[in-house]
Amino acid sequence: MSPSRSRNQHELDDTEYGPSRTRQRRDALAVLAFATQLVEMQPARLARIELPDDVRNEIANVRRITAHIARKRQLGFLAKVMRRYDDEAFAAARAALGVNRDKLRQETAAMHRMEALRERLIAEETSDDALAELIARQSDLDRQHLRSLIRQARAEKATPNKPPRAYREIFQLLKELESEAAHEASTDAADNTQA
Repeated sequence: MSPSRSRNQHELDDTEYGPSRTRQRRDALAVLAFATQLVEMQPARLARIELPDDVRNEIANVRRITAHIARKRQLGFLAKVMRRYDDEAFAAARAALGVNRDKLRQETAAMHRMEALRERLIAEETSDDALAELIARQSDLDRQHLRSLIRQARAEKATPNKPPRAYREIFQLLKELESEAAHEASTDAADNTQA
């Protein structure tokens, strides 16, 4: 039997007999995962999303239940109720969750950039270059304080029992600089749209 023939036969099976049990199970598990995300969503955000009334009631029921097995069973029932509807009924909810994931990815990427910059600042061989880059981006940076923190962080790294206070302070400083830069960028964007 040739591969093309088996593929054609498979396509005929899908049209004649419907989706396979594996596909049905995969779809059901996807709806269950989506239902779990809706239950875990903050109530204020969930209230702003358009959902069918019976789905919203079942989400409230799941949230009230604290026993693990009973909650799991009720979550399964919520997924069953959700499968009665077309995908269009949950388009707004999926979009809200997608925006949240994108924002979370951006925040995680920013945190990784800050951690990498902190490591470059503390490492003796890359410290000068990293400090020059940071000063070029943030001209109002307190250079003396940052250099002092870098020296303290190196001393903390050399002493194993010393708590990494300066190491954490460098991260907090970088985080504040990042949030200030993001705030300025959003202010500039708002000014450009008004002009």
